[in-house]
Amino acid sequence: MILTPLIITLVFLGGYILGSTPFGLLLAKAAGQGDIRSIGSGNIGATNVLRTGRKDIALATLLLDAGKAAAAALIAEHLLPGTPANLIAGGAALLGHCFPFWLKFKGGKGVATFLGVLLAIAWPVGLIACGTWLLTAVVTRISSLSALSAAVIAPVAALALGHTGVAIMAALLAALIFIRHRENIGRILSGSESKIGSKKS
Repeated sequence: MILTPLIITLVFLGGYILGSTPFGLLLAKAAGQGDIRSIGSGNIGATNVLRTGRKDIALATLLLDAGKAAAAALIAEHLLPGTPANLIAGGAALLGHCFPFWLKFKGGKGVATFLGVLLAIAWPVGLIACGTWLLTAVVTRISSLSALSAAVIAPVAALALGHTGVAIMAALLAALIFIRHRENIGRILSGSESKIGSKKS
């Protein structure tokens, strides 16, 4: 099947809308934790949700943020097999998470969605990225450094495994993740970045 400009636009919009669902914000409010944007980093992702002390909500946020990107990619692959529609939808889901129109384009940093789309499109690459995140987190207890490490390794792993299209997508999304983490990078370099599980008022 040939991807016409109209189909590409529809695939992109579908992925973006699905990815823009702010699960962290919705779950925190539903659990009586208030507006997650008013604590810690102000981020709507799982790491900031964890700062409320509710590990269950943080885990649910992580799974749902990853799942929405995976769903976008898998739906596109099912409807348009043999095309790069899954890459477009997955990438659009991450953009939706980072820049949701519901929240005036102020969203999360895209780590869980990044891992989710990798697991859906090329699961060996996704497992390598997840393993890199986990190993870095265990050693350093710094979520942002774990995310950056996973972002670096993903396109390299995809290229090494022969997934050229995935490697290109992963490199582009990794660049966005680095941009979204620019303040974290500064704190990492200065030694002031917070540890996983720490609470901020």
